[in-house]
Amino acid sequence: MSGAPARRRPRPEVLEVGGRRLSPSTLMMGHAFDPALSEGSLKPPIFLTSTFVFENAAAGKRHFEGVTGKRPGGVDGLVYSRFNGPNQEILEDRLGIWEDAEDALVFSSGMSAIATLMLALVKPGDVIVHSAPLYAATETLIGRILGRFGVTFLDFPAGASEAEIEAVIERGKAQGNVSLIYLESPANPTNALVDIEAVSRVRDRLLGENKPPIAIDNTFLGPLWQQPLRHGADLVVYSLTKYAGGHSDLVAGGVSGAKAWIDPIRMMRNTIGTICDPNTAWMLLRSLETLELRMSRAGENAAKVCAFFRDHPKVASVGYLGFLEDGRQADIYRRHCSGAGSTFSLYLKGGERESFAFLDNLKIAKLAVSLGGTETLASCPAAMTHLSVPDQRKQELGITDNLVRISVGVENADDLIADFDQALAAV
Repeated sequence: MSGAPARRRPRPEVLEVGGRRLSPSTLMMGHAFDPALSEGSLKPPIFLTSTFVFENAAAGKRHFEGVTGKRPGGVDGLVYSRFNGPNQEILEDRLGIWEDAEDALVFSSGMSAIATLMLALVKPGDVIVHSAPLYAATETLIGRILGRFGVTFLDFPAGASEAEIEAVIERGKAQGNVSLIYLESPANPTNALVDIEAVSRVRDRLLGENKPPIAIDNTFLGPLWQQPLRHGADLVVYSLTKYAGGHSDLVAGGVSGAKAWIDPIRMMRNTIGTICDPNTAWMLLRSLETLELRMSRAGENAAKVCAFFRDHPKVASVGYLGFLEDGRQADIYRRHCSGAGSTFSLYLKGGERESFAFLDNLKIAKLAVSLGGTETLASCPAAMTHLSVPDQRKQELGITDNLVRISVGVENADDLIADFDQALAAV
């Protein structure tokens, strides 16, 4: 009598060879995928299915015990595509590799990642302490949406000193239960850096007995040029739409970090269904293979382009991290970052008229929001991404009418300089 063949388990992962630990760029080519489980396919197929067949009834019960949290440790098999799927699980394994994170989750967008994180970790009456500025939609989520449920917030400027950070967290502690410290560094769109290590020290000192997690939006520099988990952050948030996706053809988000904080976020994602779809996960797997190459080329291009802007008579200043030489921001940059990135703030001499004239005369760079794609993008944050921010707050945060945000792509750098030169001539 013949029985069903035993289910084959994935082969052991190869994380080192000859005592050498393999780099993330190498692991992106095959980590967490065994071709033998997919008919020998070199690349993971796209698993377009809503549900998965259990080996037996006991396995189904065991999987649901994990999904519902009845049994600790989480799900240990495929259940239903709102919870997990092969493409998403492979992607999560590879995403965590870049920062040596204990665990990772992927979401339908960067904002769904942020919203799911906050819904999982914050309850009515709690206080969120955050750096400023944040991406405008994040500020809206905290102030206008969570605020409807009794959540309050306090903020400190991105470049705040340790003493300034301590004063704000002290105020937050007096105001209620500080359940989350949320950072964005570099800040969008000013490029101001947050001292993650200082925030971690203050958190441990003031809130040590019941310390909240430190979560940080690392979209502008991560995962190549900044790795916040090494500097005291517990959770790292990404708009995977940007550098990780890198081709301006998908929308997705990710959270990596300590498993103790990832687990409640996963439970919330299971409930509200904010997981990334399998096709997008597959596209991200493709993109991660070239992440280091694309980010490196874009970073090299940005250095050349910013050197051109720095000396131009129609440019007031350039908010490029590579130009930091002294002061607190330079100190943070040296401690936290391994590269200056390819997204920067350009302050033109003038106001909205000059910004619009510059943008309208670009020939190669595209007038569009977002960043981190293969193509160069430019926009005016005060009139676009941060339009909903009150005018006084925009002025306080340096989001002025003459600010143009530029994300440099992988084109020829001299071509981009020629484009920017002729656009400035038209201002």
